[in-house]
Amino acid sequence: MTPAPSDPRVTAVILTHNRAAGVAQTAERVLRLSRPASVIVIDSGSTDGTAEHLAACVPEIEVVTLPTNVGASGRNAGVERARTPYVALCDDDTWWAPGAMSRAADLLDAHPRLAVVVARILVGPEESLDATCVRMAASPLPRSAAVPGIPILGFMAGASVVRRSAFLAAGGFEPRFFLGGEEMLLAVDLAAAGWALAYVPEIVVYHHPSRLRDARLRARVCARNALWFAWLRRPAPCALRESLRIVRDACCDASLLPALIEALCGLPWVLRRRRVVPPDVERGLRLIGA
Repeated sequence: MTPAPSDPRVTAVILTHNRAAGVAQTAERVLRLSRPASVIVIDSGSTDGTAEHLAACVPEIEVVTLPTNVGASGRNAGVERARTPYVALCDDDTWWAPGAMSRAADLLDAHPRLAVVVARILVGPEESLDATCVRMAASPLPRSAAVPGIPILGFMAGASVVRRSAFLAAGGFEPRFFLGGEEMLLAVDLAAAGWALAYVPEIVVYHHPSRLRDARLRARVCARNALWFAWLRRPAPCALRESLRIVRDACCDASLLPALIEALCGLPWVLRRRRVVPPDVERGLRLIGA
């Protein structure tokens, strides 16, 4: 069977760090199954020979090697390098179902104020539904004919196709957030600029979680980023409530204390960058229980 032609509208950007074997397999799947115009792997400070391994196993792709691990903001380099109007974001353990990227591009073509399309995520060989998808499917945000699928105010980067121009205008992922809950800040900044985000369950991404992950570090970074997000974008009463919640969590779990310290150390930067979201976006955040 002749493979489907590549879609000239979409570039796939895969973020990786020290997962040489896994990212090579993912890049191969994305290249062969999804058929984007090109595949760019952002090797974020790997020390395991990732770039060399990719060059040997999947020479058709482009590898951008960053000198240090910059976390989620490494995706910014891939989006900047892309020359297509849309960019499919992947992690090194996620890949898109055949036709999924093109379907997302069709929706972005048809809805000019749509900035992000988020796919349904099927986890592991058993293809169980990711819990985040359950929450997105239950989004209480009002639906509109101008937005396909289900309107949302957050997304999972590794299962999203973004409009390149909107992503770059919003500044991409904040480097200080590193990796863990980094999507919320970008999501509300896009919404504040008038863009829509949609969860479209008919579009599918597969996720086979890597075993090479530090769950405790991820929890700490997520707690710190939740504080920074509240201080950066929420009205003072909401920011105070979120602060008290995380303090209570830290009292029950001492491993979260470093998150409080890191958040406080970043307070001068936060105050310089604080920009409270417009009332309509804040109403949306309250509707979703953020």
